[in-house]
Amino acid sequence: MSSSASGMVPVHIGQPEPGSERDRELRLWQEQGRDPEPTHVPADVDWQQHGLQPRWLGMESSDCPAALSPGHTHDRGDEEMKRLLAGAHQRGELALVLAVIGHADEARTRRSLFSGSASVNVGDLFTSVGGRRLPAGTRPMIAPGLSGADRDLAIRLLTRPEGSPWWTLHLSGVHLLRGDGSGAEDRPAEGALHPILVDALGDPVVAAWTPSAGDQRWYVIPDGTNWDNVLGWLVQRALPQYVPGALRRARSPFFVDPDLQSAGEQTARQALDDLEEQYAEDKRQLEQALWEAKERAEPVRYGLLYGSGSELASAVAQVLTDAGMRAIDLDEELGGTKSADFLVSAEGVPSRLVEVKGVSGPAQENLIGHLQRHLEIWPQLRPDEPVTDGVLIVNHQHKLHPSERSAQVYSRPEFVASLDSLPVTVISTVDLFNWWRTSDWAALRTAVLGDATAAVPSAAAVNPQQQPSEPRRWWRGGRCK
Repeated sequence: MSSSASGMVPVHIGQPEPGSERDRELRLWQEQGRDPEPTHVPADVDWQQHGLQPRWLGMESSDCPAALSPGHTHDRGDEEMKRLLAGAHQRGELALVLAVIGHADEARTRRSLFSGSASVNVGDLFTSVGGRRLPAGTRPMIAPGLSGADRDLAIRLLTRPEGSPWWTLHLSGVHLLRGDGSGAEDRPAEGALHPILVDALGDPVVAAWTPSAGDQRWYVIPDGTNWDNVLGWLVQRALPQYVPGALRRARSPFFVDPDLQSAGEQTARQALDDLEEQYAEDKRQLEQALWEAKERAEPVRYGLLYGSGSELASAVAQVLTDAGMRAIDLDEELGGTKSADFLVSAEGVPSRLVEVKGVSGPAQENLIGHLQRHLEIWPQLRPDEPVTDGVLIVNHQHKLHPSERSAQVYSRPEFVASLDSLPVTVISTVDLFNWWRTSDWAALRTAVLGDATAAVPSAAAVNPQQQPSEPRRWWRGGRCK
């Protein structure tokens, strides 16, 4: 094939042309689970938008400065890559390659005997980059010391949607068995793997491989990456840095020769690059902060709103501690279940016993009696530490969404009226959660430890899109505070 159209840079793609007979045949085989090598580059890429001319399998590749997702699809693709590398060598240029590892479709990987594992050949057939799929929620970081096109690629790939798959990368050689049965030969991996993005353990999840000769640069990126983003990087950053001659030859409108730019242009471009880099870094830090906040909040949120038993008790203890109160686990302190769940105190305020219960339906009225008995026997357990009041914290109707639950833990008028004479405060975990999530520590401490001079503000609705109607109330001695 002749040189590319004016302004278009030719790139080799290791797949059949979309819509061709070969393409239809391979897609049919993939659907039947017979083809181990998926096609990674989508058929709907707008090549002209990026100033690129696609060269599919069977097309001339010697004038291509870059290859996308090269492979060895049923003995096809090797010849095109040989011609690409030979052409780059003849021109004295670096050959750029974008290789995709893994397969984002988990249903496909489950059909493999090596589910979660992946590999891609780099350079020759004796060196490969292997990968192991990482757990969901992996959040890569930019490898230290990056600059230029590599750092720009790292920043772009950090914008992949949350939940996108990642594979940890390692370089491997090959163990060969001689065909004549005379023995085996170990071929060590050639070249080096340069991290671009790393996981929390410091292992690369995106990397560039270079051979010892330094005449090739293979970027190994995960499947599920937005190709418009990657192709924009190839034309705007990678080719200008590593193969600027390819853009000059094609007279690409995307090529800006820094040697022909004015000082004003260079200053403005550098400022724009710095701004984009700072934005990406700020976004990464904010996303990390959000993730950390979610990790801290989730056990409390789930425990208070849907938990029971120890899960609920742990969430309550965390909330009380966050509000500046001291919560002693009485089961641990006294051994067994001799008293309530917690002894809660704060400086200058009398201690209270706190009993925590989770029920799937309406709260049983006899829970009040259980707390009363704990108050009655407390002097026998700790005569030197007087306690006269108790708090019953109830996660009632916890199988329902909080917005569907009754506003009060107890609503039968006769029972509520009977609480007037009892030194007991009843709090729903929904109220507790809302005070906690809005950091209304004063209201939370008042509800638990009591303070006749402090008013209890309305708790926000669990659904932030809804405004609360009437404020939920808590009782002490049955009297609404």
